[in-house]
Amino acid sequence: MIFHPGVLGLVTGSLIVLVMAFFSVVLGIRIIIGWDITKSTAGQLSLERQTYLVSTVMNYVMGFQILSLFLFVYTADDIHQLFVGAMCTTGSLNANPIGWTVLFAKIIIFFLCGIWLVINKLDEMAEDYPLVRFKYKYLTALAPLMALEAYWQLSYFLGLKANVITSCCSSLFSDEGVTVASSLAALPVDVMMYIFYAAAALETAMLALLIRKSAWRILRYISGVGALVFFLIALASIISFVSIYYYETPVHHCPFDILQGQYMFVGYPLYGSLFGGVLFAAGAAVAEPFRKINSLKTAVDQMQRKWTKLAVLLIIIFIIISTWPLVFSTFKAYGQN
Repeated sequence: MIFHPGVLGLVTGSLIVLVMAFFSVVLGIRIIIGWDITKSTAGQLSLERQTYLVSTVMNYVMGFQILSLFLFVYTADDIHQLFVGAMCTTGSLNANPIGWTVLFAKIIIFFLCGIWLVINKLDEMAEDYPLVRFKYKYLTALAPLMALEAYWQLSYFLGLKANVITSCCSSLFSDEGVTVASSLAALPVDVMMYIFYAAAALETAMLALLIRKSAWRILRYISGVGALVFFLIALASIISFVSIYYYETPVHHCPFDILQGQYMFVGYPLYGSLFGGVLFAAGAAVAEPFRKINSLKTAVDQMQRKWTKLAVLLIIIFIIISTWPLVFSTFKAYGQN
């Protein structure tokens, strides 16, 4: 199992990322302790060179961590054929339950790494680097979580056994069970549609307003929190009704089968646009407090508008992909006229 290309890529990549991350943490701690932009000493110049190095290294590290979420899901889906009873990613994750922990950890790290990139981008746009200490303290706190996720990932792959008989989505995402997944599958289709489109319209409208320079800044925080709420509603909606319209069967609620070739890999742009849209919306909200720093006012305004536009675009793409089968499919879910 460990010699599967995807598994090797994830494990090797995580090891390299951890070495680079902890190397950066060591340099980051030195920068936190000794940084003083008002000085022109040899020590300060050395720290400035080191922060360029750390920022460059961590951009690659954070980029890999973000992409590893999708690589992990792709790999888990690709190896499902090795397990009896598995038909998709769900079966692979059930073959060693710690796989679910890895998936949830990668989702959390996806957003935390994205936020670090937001902070680093803003810091590099100011001549006095006002966020240097903050971003390296953030990195110091994030690195142990990355190490824990890498350990769980290695434990997951090493714990997979080809002779294991596993359960798949037909049992986990059944509307007759008592688990969280089955509860989501059992949500009324009509109700979830109303909630989903209402939340999508509200979040998109708020983000559209924030593109204007005259918009209330408090909306930035509200839209950031709203993006995270919309993210949870969107995931519930994919399980509740989006999936069944793609599968054209009322009892198939798996959120992973749409990643497969028989459904034209539509799951990747679906999830990619959702995760990207929410990340950009949250990033714009995270940047708002830094507006108080004089050297960052222009950079914050410039990047917030850019990120907000990208958030709107990606969320609209997600809505279109989610709505496509509802409009063009002849399938009707239970309770639909």
